[in-house]
Amino acid sequence: MKIGVLTKNPESWHSEQLKKAIAKSNAEPFFFRFTEIVAKIKDKLQIYAKNINIIKEIPAIIVRPIGRGSLEEIIFRLDSLHSLEGSGVLIINPPRAIETSVDKYYSLNLLKQSGIPVPRTIATEDPEKALEAFEELGRDVVIKPLFGSRGIGSTRISDREIATRIFRALTYHHNVIYLQEYVEHGFSDIRAFVIGEHVIASMRREAQTWKTNISLGARPKPIKLSGELEDLAVKASKTIGCKVAGIDIVESKEGPLMVEINSQPGWRGLQTVTKVNIADEIVKYVISELKK
Repeated sequence: MKIGVLTKNPESWHSEQLKKAIAKSNAEPFFFRFTEIVAKIKDKLQIYAKNINIIKEIPAIIVRPIGRGSLEEIIFRLDSLHSLEGSGVLIINPPRAIETSVDKYYSLNLLKQSGIPVPRTIATEDPEKALEAFEELGRDVVIKPLFGSRGIGSTRISDREIATRIFRALTYHHNVIYLQEYVEHGFSDIRAFVIGEHVIASMRREAQTWKTNISLGARPKPIKLSGELEDLAVKASKTIGCKVAGIDIVESKEGPLMVEINSQPGWRGLQTVTKVNIADEIVKYVISELKK
């Protein structure tokens, strides 16, 4: 049996971890990139990569970060995943979950509707309304790109004049202004790694600044989550439709807040502070889902 890994970098650390885990499970890893996909609409749908008929030969695919691309490229990549899923290929994570989680406003809105606590957030295309939102959120906000990850592009603003200039610049370039109240969190947060119905590992990320991404220099420390936090993390993952997810949680004075859901989470930092082999657990989950 082949298990596909769809990734922009088959030589990365995460790819190597998955390669070992798949081989350990007596399956054959098949690594390919989105740029290698050829989709044919003939008498039957056919989707190929490296001359392999994916629909016929690859029963499951683990999707790693899709990577940057034009609007057309991103739409085609997700269309390909939807087509594969519709043809019976198990996709982890499902394309709908990827689409939902990458949209910060929509995913946070879904969490709120499900009763999951989130930071106060306001989005608008109007710079004047954004200034009103800046005041409403206490003149201390984090502005984020609507689509983005690893903290890149996120900026904390507490000066009205700077806010005015940034909001106008964003509007000029046709960006949505996405504002979130700044939550005091002691320069640390929690990352819970969810697979299926369980948090299999978690860590506290401690930083020297308010950004707590491991990729930006934060240090991971092991942590055992309370039952309440585990339940919230699993509920958040299920709300978005993820089978595998990285859930970011900040601890505010009012209680825990879900800040973001990552449908294609990395785990290199987390792996250094847990005895659980995360790649093994992902592959075990994929195989268990195939057997259902």
